Amino acid sequence: MTQPSGLFQRPLKLVAAGLLVIAPLLRAQTTADAALDRNLNVRFANGIAAVAEDRIITVDDIRREISPLVPELQRTSANEQQFDMRLEALQDDVIQQLIDRVLIVKDFYSDEKRQIPPSFVDNAVDENIINEFEGDRSKFLSYLRERGITTSEYRREVEEDIIYSYMRGQKRKSATIVSPVQVQAYYDENKDDFFQEDAVHMRMIHFQRNGASDAALLQRCARVRARLDIGHSFEDVAKDMSDDARAARGGDWGWQNRSDLKADFSEPLFALKAGETTEPIILPEGAYILHADDRRYAGIQPINEVREQIEGVLIQRMARNAQEEWLERLRRTHFFRLY
Repeated sequence: MTQPSGLFQRPLKLVAAGLLVIAPLLRAQTTADAALDRNLNVRFANGIAAVAEDRIITVDDIRREISPLVPELQRTSANEQQFDMRLEALQDDVIQQLIDRVLIVKDFYSDEKRQIPPSFVDNAVDENIINEFEGDRSKFLSYLRERGITTSEYRREVEEDIIYSYMRGQKRKSATIVSPVQVQAYYDENKDDFFQEDAVHMRMIHFQRNGASDAALLQRCARVRARLDIGHSFEDVAKDMSDDARAARGGDWGWQNRSDLKADFSEPLFALKAGETTEPIILPEGAYILHADDRRYAGIQPINEVREQIEGVLIQRMARNAQEEWLERLRRTHFFRLY
Protein backbone atom coordinates (compact mmCIF):
# COMPACT_ATOMS: atom_id res chain seq x y z
CA MET A 1 0.00 0.00 0.00
CA THR A 2 1.35 3.43 -0.95
CA GLN A 3 2.28 5.51 2.09
CA PRO A 4 1.14 9.15 2.20
CA SER A 5 3.83 11.60 1.18
CA GLY A 6 5.50 13.86 3.70
CA LEU A 7 3.31 16.71 2.48
CA PHE A 8 0.19 14.96 3.74
CA GLN A 9 1.49 13.12 6.80
CA ARG A 10 1.15 16.11 9.13
CA PRO A 11 -2.43 16.97 8.14
CA LEU A 12 -3.42 13.32 8.53
CA LYS A 13 -1.86 13.27 11.99
CA LEU A 14 -3.72 16.43 12.90
CA VAL A 15 -6.99 14.94 11.68
CA ALA A 16 -6.34 11.82 13.73
CA ALA A 17 -5.54 13.90 16.82
CA GLY A 18 -8.72 15.88 16.29
CA LEU A 19 -10.75 12.70 16.07
CA LEU A 20 -9.24 11.53 19.35
CA VAL A 21 -10.53 14.71 21.00
CA ILE A 22 -13.92 14.76 19.30
CA ALA A 23 -14.73 11.06 19.60
CA PRO A 24 -15.34 11.06 23.40
CA LEU A 25 -17.58 14.12 23.02
CA LEU A 26 -19.60 12.41 20.30
CA ARG A 27 -19.88 9.24 22.40
CA ALA A 28 -21.05 11.31 25.39
CA GLN A 29 -23.66 13.08 23.25
CA THR A 30 -24.82 9.76 21.76
CA THR A 31 -25.11 8.21 25.22
CA ALA A 32 -27.06 11.20 26.51
CA ASP A 33 -29.41 11.16 23.50
CA ALA A 34 -29.98 7.43 23.95
CA ALA A 35 -30.80 7.94 27.64
CA LEU A 36 -33.24 10.71 26.77
CA ASP A 37 -34.94 8.61 24.06
CA ARG A 38 -35.20 5.63 26.39
CA ASN A 39 -36.81 7.71 29.12
CA LEU A 40 -39.25 9.46 26.76
CA ASN A 41 -40.27 6.22 25.06
CA VAL A 42 -41.03 4.59 28.41
CA ARG A 43 -43.07 7.55 29.66
CA PHE A 44 -44.92 8.40 26.46
CA ALA A 45 -45.32 5.24 24.42
CA ASN A 46 -47.78 6.83 21.97
CA GLY A 47 -45.49 9.81 21.33
CA ILE A 48 -47.89 12.33 22.91
CA ALA A 49 -47.06 14.07 26.20
CA ALA A 50 -49.99 16.49 26.50
CA VAL A 51 -52.77 18.31 24.72
CA ALA A 52 -53.32 22.03 25.32
CA GLU A 53 -56.36 23.59 23.67
CA ASP A 54 -56.04 22.42 20.03
CA ARG A 55 -52.28 21.81 20.20
CA ILE A 56 -50.69 18.38 20.65
CA ILE A 57 -47.38 18.42 22.56
CA THR A 58 -45.28 15.56 21.28
CA VAL A 59 -42.21 13.69 22.41
CA ASP A 60 -40.30 15.45 19.61
CA ASP A 61 -41.27 18.84 21.10
CA ILE A 62 -39.87 17.77 24.46
CA ARG A 63 -36.73 16.26 22.95
CA ARG A 64 -35.98 19.46 21.05
CA GLU A 65 -36.14 21.51 24.27
CA ILE A 66 -34.28 19.08 26.52
CA SER A 67 -31.63 17.53 24.29
CA PRO A 68 -29.05 20.36 24.68
CA LEU A 69 -29.32 20.09 28.49
CA VAL A 70 -28.98 16.32 28.88
CA PRO A 71 -25.16 15.93 28.64
CA GLU A 72 -24.63 18.39 31.50
CA LEU A 73 -27.41 16.74 33.50
CA GLN A 74 -25.77 13.37 32.97
CA ARG A 75 -22.31 14.70 33.84
CA THR A 76 -23.45 16.21 37.15
CA SER A 77 -25.55 13.23 38.30
CA ALA A 78 -23.99 10.94 40.91
CA ASN A 79 -25.50 7.77 39.42
CA GLU A 80 -28.02 6.52 36.88
CA GLN A 81 -30.88 6.58 39.36
CA GLN A 82 -30.28 10.26 40.18
CA PHE A 83 -29.94 11.06 36.48
CA ASP A 84 -33.28 9.40 35.70
CA MET A 85 -35.01 11.28 38.52
CA ARG A 86 -33.57 14.64 37.45
CA LEU A 87 -34.34 13.95 33.79
CA GLU A 88 -37.96 13.15 34.59
CA ALA A 89 -38.29 16.33 36.69
CA LEU A 90 -36.82 18.35 33.80
CA GLN A 91 -39.27 16.75 31.39
CA ASP A 92 -42.19 17.68 33.67
CA ASP A 93 -40.97 21.30 33.79
CA VAL A 94 -40.60 21.48 30.01
CA ILE A 95 -44.03 19.95 29.42
CA GLN A 96 -45.61 22.52 31.74
CA GLN A 97 -43.72 25.33 29.99
CA LEU A 98 -44.93 24.11 26.59
CA ILE A 99 -48.51 23.94 27.88
CA ASP A 100 -48.22 27.42 29.40
CA ARG A 101 -46.86 28.73 26.12
CA VAL A 102 -49.99 27.53 24.29
CA LEU A 103 -52.26 29.02 26.95
CA ILE A 104 -50.42 32.36 26.94
CA VAL A 105 -50.70 32.65 23.15
CA LYS A 106 -54.40 31.81 23.41
CA ASP A 107 -54.82 34.50 26.06
CA PHE A 108 -53.05 37.03 23.82
CA TYR A 109 -55.47 36.43 20.96
CA SER A 110 -58.51 36.55 23.26
CA ASP A 111 -58.26 40.33 22.90
CA GLU A 112 -59.01 41.20 19.28
CA LYS A 113 -57.10 44.47 19.61
CA ARG A 114 -53.82 42.64 20.14
CA GLN A 115 -51.90 42.00 16.94
CA ILE A 116 -48.28 41.29 16.05
CA PRO A 117 -47.36 43.25 12.88
CA PRO A 118 -46.42 40.80 10.09
CA SER A 119 -43.26 42.80 9.38
CA PHE A 120 -42.16 42.25 12.98
CA VAL A 121 -42.41 38.48 12.53
CA ASP A 122 -40.67 38.64 9.14
CA ASN A 123 -37.74 40.51 10.68
CA ALA A 124 -37.49 37.95 13.49
CA VAL A 125 -37.44 35.08 10.97
CA ASP A 126 -34.70 36.83 8.96
CA GLU A 127 -32.65 37.35 12.13
CA ASN A 128 -32.99 33.67 13.01
CA ILE A 129 -31.76 32.64 9.56
CA ILE A 130 -28.74 34.92 9.99
CA ASN A 131 -27.93 33.91 13.58
CA GLU A 132 -28.81 30.21 13.52
CA PHE A 133 -28.13 29.24 9.90
CA GLU A 134 -25.30 31.66 9.01
CA GLY A 135 -27.63 33.45 6.60
CA ASP A 136 -27.80 30.34 4.42
CA ARG A 137 -31.41 29.80 3.36
CA SER A 138 -30.65 26.30 2.06
CA LYS A 139 -29.55 25.27 5.58
CA PHE A 140 -32.73 26.80 6.96
CA LEU A 141 -34.91 24.86 4.50
CA SER A 142 -32.98 21.67 5.27
CA TYR A 143 -33.74 22.20 8.97
CA LEU A 144 -37.45 22.59 8.20
CA ARG A 145 -37.41 19.36 6.18
CA GLU A 146 -35.72 17.49 9.04
CA ARG A 147 -38.47 18.65 11.38
CA GLY A 148 -41.22 18.02 8.85
CA ILE A 149 -42.68 21.53 9.04
CA THR A 150 -43.39 24.23 6.47
CA THR A 151 -42.08 27.78 6.38
CA SER A 152 -45.51 29.08 7.42
CA GLU A 153 -45.52 26.70 10.43
CA TYR A 154 -42.04 27.89 11.40
CA ARG A 155 -43.21 31.47 11.01
CA ARG A 156 -46.10 30.74 13.37
CA GLU A 157 -43.62 29.35 15.93
CA VAL A 158 -41.59 32.56 15.72
CA GLU A 159 -44.73 34.65 16.14
CA GLU A 160 -45.70 32.62 19.21
CA ASP A 161 -42.18 33.08 20.64
CA ILE A 162 -42.65 36.83 20.31
CA ILE A 163 -46.07 36.69 21.97
CA TYR A 164 -44.82 34.44 24.78
CA SER A 165 -41.92 36.80 25.59
CA TYR A 166 -44.10 39.89 25.32
CA MET A 167 -46.86 38.58 27.59
CA ARG A 168 -44.47 37.36 30.28
CA GLY A 169 -42.63 40.67 30.11
CA GLN A 170 -45.86 42.58 30.58
CA LYS A 171 -46.66 40.56 33.69
CA ARG A 172 -43.22 41.29 35.11
CA LYS A 173 -43.68 45.02 34.50
CA SER A 174 -47.03 45.00 36.27
CA ALA A 175 -45.32 44.37 39.62
CA THR A 176 -42.87 47.26 39.99
CA ILE A 177 -44.28 49.37 42.83
CA VAL A 178 -42.98 48.61 46.33
CA SER A 179 -44.24 50.58 49.31
CA PRO A 180 -42.00 51.82 52.16
CA VAL A 181 -44.05 49.65 54.52
CA GLN A 182 -43.13 46.52 52.52
CA VAL A 183 -39.46 47.50 52.55
CA GLN A 184 -39.48 48.06 56.31
CA ALA A 185 -41.28 44.77 56.97
CA TYR A 186 -38.76 42.83 54.85
CA TYR A 187 -35.85 44.56 56.58
CA ASP A 188 -37.22 43.79 60.05
CA GLU A 189 -37.79 40.13 59.17
CA ASN A 190 -34.39 39.60 57.52
CA LYS A 191 -31.95 41.77 59.44
CA ASP A 192 -29.38 39.00 59.70
CA ASP A 193 -29.06 39.08 55.90
CA PHE A 194 -27.79 42.65 56.14
CA PHE A 195 -24.92 42.02 58.53
CA GLN A 196 -21.66 43.32 57.10
CA GLU A 197 -18.13 42.53 58.15
CA ASP A 198 -15.51 45.10 58.96
CA ALA A 199 -14.34 46.29 55.53
CA VAL A 200 -11.91 48.80 54.06
CA HIS A 201 -11.78 50.21 50.55
CA MET A 202 -8.05 49.62 50.19
CA ARG A 203 -5.34 51.10 48.03
CA MET A 204 -1.84 49.71 48.10
CA ILE A 205 1.68 50.66 47.05
CA HIS A 206 3.99 47.67 46.67
CA PHE A 207 7.75 47.77 46.22
CA GLN A 208 9.16 44.43 45.10
CA ARG A 209 12.24 43.30 46.93
CA ASN A 210 14.29 42.06 43.95
CA GLY A 211 17.27 41.55 46.27
CA ALA A 212 16.95 44.94 47.96
CA SER A 213 17.68 45.26 51.67
CA ASP A 214 15.06 46.34 54.22
CA ALA A 215 16.86 49.68 54.47
CA ALA A 216 16.63 50.26 50.72
CA LEU A 217 12.92 49.44 50.76
CA LEU A 218 12.36 51.82 53.67
CA GLN A 219 14.08 54.58 51.70
CA ARG A 220 11.59 54.10 48.84
CA CYS A 221 8.73 54.14 51.35
CA ALA A 222 10.10 57.42 52.81
CA ARG A 223 9.83 59.04 49.37
CA VAL A 224 6.17 57.99 49.28
CA ARG A 225 5.59 59.57 52.70
CA ALA A 226 7.31 62.78 51.58
CA ARG A 227 4.97 63.11 48.58
CA LEU A 228 1.89 62.38 50.69
CA ASP A 229 2.99 64.96 53.27
CA ILE A 230 3.10 67.75 50.67
CA GLY A 231 -0.44 66.97 49.47
CA HIS A 232 -0.15 64.40 46.69
CA SER A 233 -3.01 61.90 46.67
CA PHE A 234 -2.26 58.26 47.47
CA GLU A 235 -3.83 57.34 44.11
CA ASP A 236 -1.42 59.54 42.14
CA VAL A 237 1.61 58.38 44.11
CA ALA A 238 0.63 54.74 43.54
CA LYS A 239 0.34 55.34 39.80
CA ASP A 240 3.82 56.90 39.71
CA MET A 241 5.76 54.67 42.11
CA SER A 242 4.12 51.30 42.84
CA ASP A 243 5.43 48.02 41.41
CA ASP A 244 1.99 46.49 41.93
CA ALA A 245 -0.12 45.15 39.06
CA ARG A 246 -2.84 47.65 39.97
CA ALA A 247 -0.59 50.70 39.88
CA ALA A 248 -2.37 52.04 36.79
CA ARG A 249 -5.59 52.05 38.83
CA GLY A 250 -3.98 54.00 41.62
CA GLY A 251 -3.35 50.83 43.64
CA ASP A 252 -7.10 50.31 44.02
CA TRP A 253 -7.98 46.88 45.47
CA GLY A 254 -11.61 47.67 46.17
CA TRP A 255 -13.46 46.67 49.30
CA GLN A 256 -11.65 44.12 51.46
CA ASN A 257 -13.16 42.32 54.45
CA ARG A 258 -10.98 41.75 57.47
CA SER A 259 -11.26 37.98 56.93
CA ASP A 260 -9.99 38.31 53.34
CA LEU A 261 -6.53 39.52 54.38
CA LYS A 262 -3.63 37.95 56.21
CA ALA A 263 -2.80 39.37 59.61
CA ASP A 264 0.28 41.23 58.29
CA PHE A 265 -2.13 43.43 56.33
CA SER A 266 -5.41 43.29 58.27
CA GLU A 267 -4.02 44.40 61.64
CA PRO A 268 -2.47 47.70 60.49
CA LEU A 269 -5.11 48.35 57.83
CA PHE A 270 -8.13 47.94 60.10
CA ALA A 271 -6.58 50.23 62.71
CA LEU A 272 -7.01 53.08 60.21
CA LYS A 273 -9.81 55.58 59.79
CA ALA A 274 -10.98 56.62 56.33
CA GLY A 275 -8.25 58.65 54.59
CA GLU A 276 -5.36 57.31 56.71
CA THR A 277 -2.27 55.39 55.58
CA THR A 278 -0.25 52.66 57.29
CA GLU A 279 3.42 52.78 58.13
CA PRO A 280 5.59 50.66 55.77
CA ILE A 281 5.01 46.89 56.11
CA ILE A 282 8.24 45.03 55.38
CA LEU A 283 7.85 41.39 54.36
CA PRO A 284 10.17 38.90 52.64
CA GLU A 285 8.61 39.65 49.24
CA GLY A 286 8.86 43.44 49.54
CA ALA A 287 7.43 46.56 51.15
CA TYR A 288 3.79 47.58 51.32
CA ILE A 289 1.99 50.79 52.20
CA LEU A 290 -1.79 50.49 52.62
CA HIS A 291 -4.34 53.27 52.47
CA ALA A 292 -7.97 53.31 53.64
CA ASP A 293 -10.06 55.16 51.08
CA ASP A 294 -13.19 54.40 53.06
CA ARG A 295 -14.37 52.27 56.01
CA ARG A 296 -17.36 50.10 56.78
CA TYR A 297 -17.73 48.86 60.34
CA ALA A 298 -19.14 45.48 61.33
CA GLY A 299 -22.85 45.42 62.13
CA ILE A 300 -26.33 45.49 60.60
CA GLN A 301 -26.48 47.92 57.69
CA PRO A 302 -28.99 50.76 58.16
CA ILE A 303 -32.16 50.39 56.10
CA ASN A 304 -31.32 53.42 53.95
CA GLU A 305 -28.15 51.66 52.74
CA VAL A 306 -30.01 48.54 51.64
CA ARG A 307 -33.34 50.01 50.51
CA GLU A 308 -32.62 49.60 46.78
CA GLN A 309 -31.44 46.04 47.35
CA ILE A 310 -34.65 45.17 49.23
CA GLU A 311 -36.81 46.84 46.59
CA GLY A 312 -35.11 44.72 43.93
CA VAL A 313 -35.78 41.52 45.87
CA LEU A 314 -39.42 42.45 46.47
CA ILE A 315 -40.01 43.44 42.84
CA GLN A 316 -38.62 40.07 41.68
CA ARG A 317 -40.81 38.26 44.21
CA MET A 318 -43.92 40.22 43.23
CA ALA A 319 -43.26 39.66 39.51
CA ARG A 320 -42.82 35.93 40.10
CA ASN A 321 -46.02 35.74 42.17
CA ALA A 322 -47.96 37.78 39.59
CA GLN A 323 -46.83 35.45 36.82
CA GLU A 324 -47.72 32.34 38.83
CA GLU A 325 -51.19 33.71 39.65
CA TRP A 326 -51.71 34.60 36.00
CA LEU A 327 -50.61 31.14 34.82
CA GLU A 328 -52.79 29.42 37.41
CA ARG A 329 -55.77 31.42 36.12
CA LEU A 330 -54.97 30.40 32.55
CA ARG A 331 -54.67 26.76 33.59
CA ARG A 332 -58.06 26.90 35.30
CA THR A 333 -59.86 28.58 32.40
CA HIS A 334 -58.31 26.74 29.44
CA PHE A 335 -58.23 23.09 28.45
CA PHE A 336 -55.13 20.95 28.75
CA ARG A 337 -54.52 17.30 29.44
CA LEU A 338 -51.34 15.47 30.53
CA TYR A 339 -50.61 11.93 29.35
